[in-house]
Amino acid sequence: MDFLELQYFMAIAKHKNLTKAAQELYVSQPTLTKFLQKLEKEMGGKVFRKNGHRYDLTFLGNRYLEYARKVITLNQDWEKELSDMRSSYEGELNIAFPPMRSVCLIPQFLPSFHQKHPGVHINFYEYGHGIQDELLADGRLDFAIFSAWQPHPNLAYEKLKTEEILLVLCPEHPLAKKAVIRDDCHYPWMDLSLLKDHPFILHFPDQNTGRAAQQLFEQYHIQPPVPFLTRSSQTCIQLAAEGLGASFAPESYVRHAAKFWPMLAFSVGEPPMRNNLIIAHRKNSYLSTFALDFINIAKQCLE
Repeated sequence: MDFLELQYFMAIAKHKNLTKAAQELYVSQPTLTKFLQKLEKEMGGKVFRKNGHRYDLTFLGNRYLEYARKVITLNQDWEKELSDMRSSYEGELNIAFPPMRSVCLIPQFLPSFHQKHPGVHINFYEYGHGIQDELLADGRLDFAIFSAWQPHPNLAYEKLKTEEILLVLCPEHPLAKKAVIRDDCHYPWMDLSLLKDHPFILHFPDQNTGRAAQQLFEQYHIQPPVPFLTRSSQTCIQLAAEGLGASFAPESYVRHAAKFWPMLAFSVGEPPMRNNLIIAHRKNSYLSTFALDFINIAKQCLE
């Protein structure tokens, strides 16, 4: 397996299109066409099924992709370890975040880390959803920071903190006076059944906060109207703050957004809905000294 050819193959599998793959790789489309012809001749079968301009993996192609990812990951792990042995002061980190997590967390972590490792270059990748799949598929990523939902057997996890999922309403909302103070909540607690006919602005159900909303509605046996769906936590919070409906958001998001938009926040659920903020990385992957330092600094900042 040639590393350059593996990158060609993985780019085509990712984009399912020769033109887009060629643009990512900075090569010509005929170069990729010749590569595919050569590969399929060597393999003795088709690795892609062509449908117009779309290239879908065959069974043979899927198996080849699995091994290609392993080879690329092993090579990247070796390069990281070699770089770490040469110098613990220079290197590169590739970290994935949900978009609003990066806004809330990077300013907390980065100053302390940069002071300790000024020679380390960091790339922050923001994914609106499917972050675990990206971490598994993209060998460049060292780790990801996100809210845990369903653990994957090929990932290792470390908890950073636990926080509440909060209900967000506009400052003048008439139901605010119905909230009660409870010892097990950081915020006034709201009975969600009071909002059974109230419009909600929600995340899509494949997102962590969207799944939390569905759990809460099932717990209270309600189906409120949902006129707006978005993948943006900032949009959810801002529209709720402006009175276009109620929404849900993690506590750290609400605290950050409250600097810009007046709003009311309430604990919800029985028991109060909470989730874990975690760092995840591929099991058995090599983590450099500065990657481990980043994880430790993140833990200290969130204690």
